[in-house]
Amino acid sequence: MKVLHVITRLQAGAGGNTLLSARGMDPARYEVWIAGVPGGELWEHARAAGVRTVEIPGFRHTLTPADLLVLWRLVRLVRRERFTVVHTHSAKGGFLGRVAARLGHTPVVVHTFHGLSFHPYQSRRRRFLYRRLERVTRRFTHRFLAVSPRVAEQAVAERLAPPGSVQVVPSAVDLDRIPERFDPLARRVLTVPRTRALVGTVGRLDIQKAPLDFVRMAAALHAERPGTAFVMIGDGPLEQDVRRLAAELGVEVTLTGNRPDAAWLVSGLDLFVITSLYEGLGRALTEALATARPVVATAVNGVPDLVEHGATGLLVPPAAPRRAAEAALWLLDHPHEAAKMGRQGQWRVRGTFTPHAMCAALDTCYRDLLGLPPPDREPGP
Repeated sequence: MKVLHVITRLQAGAGGNTLLSARGMDPARYEVWIAGVPGGELWEHARAAGVRTVEIPGFRHTLTPADLLVLWRLVRLVRRERFTVVHTHSAKGGFLGRVAARLGHTPVVVHTFHGLSFHPYQSRRRRFLYRRLERVTRRFTHRFLAVSPRVAEQAVAERLAPPGSVQVVPSAVDLDRIPERFDPLARRVLTVPRTRALVGTVGRLDIQKAPLDFVRMAAALHAERPGTAFVMIGDGPLEQDVRRLAAELGVEVTLTGNRPDAAWLVSGLDLFVITSLYEGLGRALTEALATARPVVATAVNGVPDLVEHGATGLLVPPAAPRRAAEAALWLLDHPHEAAKMGRQGQWRVRGTFTPHAMCAALDTCYRDLLGLPPPDREPGP
């Protein structure tokens, strides 16, 4: 079976999830391709893993008149390679990919919701446009997938998918490269003594991740515990704003920039905090739980499906950095309870969010839509 994944940007959570999906399929039964916006380190990882890649010239994250040319290139690709399955991701990639699959007469079209493509922090015009794109291509789709139950519920509530048509396939993480416990070497790389509490986060420094709220949380927590250290792993357009606000509030926050070993560095933290305004599930959050880190997270979109308040971490409202600081302080003041939440979060992730389970679910989905039997079933009379 030839499968084409169409995704706007092969990066961050959705990109990493798509790459794991492509790498994990049985190469004896699947030939997997990925097409999307050029640029980003994950393309090289995909090629190294034997995945066929197509970085489409002119493909951009935002809608432009050049998308007509991108659509034409996608249609040519689909018709030339005669894919059995076109599997789309994200709003723009989902729109162009599903239209191309329709024009190319692809037998099976699957779309994954990694999180809603519109949110309250966008302009009304942009939200309307993305809703229209998703709804227009709804009838071109044979199966919908979602990374969490709440994301599936939101997709149905927004009429992006018919009721009963969304299957939840948890977004996996590469557990083989994530330590199962605190790693002293990661702590030494972060250059913070073990005697100081270290609070950190991982994510792109953009509006979605609300890095300025992390700085405000750090300032409020530092006022209560002056010895606490803070680190932000990632880069993005708000980097200078982060540095400026930290200086204004008088709190020292170390910015490491983008790190390919971010999932490993998290194992050197005492506490992991995300302040996202919206989040499908949160790949960095899943990786932090996999290494048994206590977490504080904003209760947005699919995050409460992963972080159960008081059991696998603490939840706070978005855009409430002082509440996040209070939750972080409680975990630092109650290390035994924090460690227990970290272990319970780890059991949850390592028991559910495995690449094998995700790819097995995709294999079952594709086979079901094509009318094929399970791979271990013997032919009957």
